Amino acid sequence: MDKVLLIIQREYMVRVKKKSFLVMTFLVPGLILGMYAVIAVLLINKKGQELSVVNVIDKSGVFASKLKDSKTIKYTIGEQDIVKAKAQLKTNDVFYVLDIPADYNHEDAVQVFSSKKPGLELVSEINDQMDNISNNYLMVKAGIDTAQLHKIKSKISINTKQITAEGEKDASVGASVAIGIAGAILIYISLFIYGAQVMRGVIEEKTNRIIEVIVSSVKPFQLMLGKIIGVGMVGLTQFMLWIILSTAVTFIGSNMLAKSKGPVKTEVNGKSIMAQQSVPQSPVIKFFSGIDRGNVVKELSCFIFYFLTGYLLYSALFAAVGSAVDSETETQQFMLPITMPLLFTYILSVSYLFQAPNSPLAVWLSMIPFTAPVVMMVRIPFDPPVWQIVVSAIMMIIGFLFTTWVAARIYRVGILMYGKKTSYKELAKWFFYKE
Repeated sequence: MDKVLLIIQREYMVRVKKKSFLVMTFLVPGLILGMYAVIAVLLINKKGQELSVVNVIDKSGVFASKLKDSKTIKYTIGEQDIVKAKAQLKTNDVFYVLDIPADYNHEDAVQVFSSKKPGLELVSEINDQMDNISNNYLMVKAGIDTAQLHKIKSKISINTKQITAEGEKDASVGASVAIGIAGAILIYISLFIYGAQVMRGVIEEKTNRIIEVIVSSVKPFQLMLGKIIGVGMVGLTQFMLWIILSTAVTFIGSNMLAKSKGPVKTEVNGKSIMAQQSVPQSPVIKFFSGIDRGNVVKELSCFIFYFLTGYLLYSALFAAVGSAVDSETETQQFMLPITMPLLFTYILSVSYLFQAPNSPLAVWLSMIPFTAPVVMMVRIPFDPPVWQIVVSAIMMIIGFLFTTWVAARIYRVGILMYGKKTSYKELAKWFFYKE
């Protein structure tokens, strides 16, 4: 046991002290904070926030007086000659011409002219306003009281509640889905990243012939176990730091965006036009307010458990593959059977299972060790029955113990094999070799 602990300590300390570990640990939260800072600077300095001025040429007489200015669009009734209006486009990049014919209610009848391609937001906003104005105009023309119609229009907002033994509590569906998918994605990525680190480490030690010296004093199983646990602890340390730092910088970034308010300004024909902009409450703040605080500990605990057990299961197989080959290019033939269950489950989870977290397919996949780490993280926010979580956890423990045993039997032989092309038949022989 002491030898295993020494190997774990060595693998952990060597990787944690690397500059790449420190850079990546602080780079991810730093990028998040930098993203908020760039957005805030752009808002404060009004970069890319120019006010678009739309010259309305309304031959129908329905729209011109009813189009309302927005934070980024100002409507004017200026030059009504389409030829002269188009000529103004050559001298102003934020000037647009909206040409509305008398018979506007046909496909592609209404046109927007500009010196550059208009943004989707501008076209969409003009389209929405014109749709509303046209509908109201047609209802009035048909004798329908639009004021009364708008007055009786209902606005329904659904607030989800969950009935528990402790009473009612909020059950934010959006936050649950986001947490589940985020946890599944993190585990999916981590199993590949840190499993590949184990495989590369084994290949490097094997090709450098260092392994021949090491196995003279340490059993191959102890070496493999220590390497797997050591790299896993590095991954867990990095994830915990990412979670803590990312949460902190997210709140800081949200406050930066909330304070980034100011007018936008543009010039048309020598006149300055100002429009006040406002930044709504940050979606991040709304998201965190919708999280069930009582489930945070459970979700974080499950994340740590499924990360560790999933990592132990897959990294043992990665270590076995690394011991069977002499270079990373030779690993491809063995990687597909290992990665396919994980890839299939990930695609299925983010496309279907989060919509049906308690379906029979989701339940069964959350019990199978090769698929459970991703699927169960999708299901956890939706409070699956306790017995299913317990069964899944037991199966994960049995699964990683079994795969570690299988991988160790291959590892003990493969780690000392050089210059021989390995096949599945050869792996089977190694597995059945006696001690």
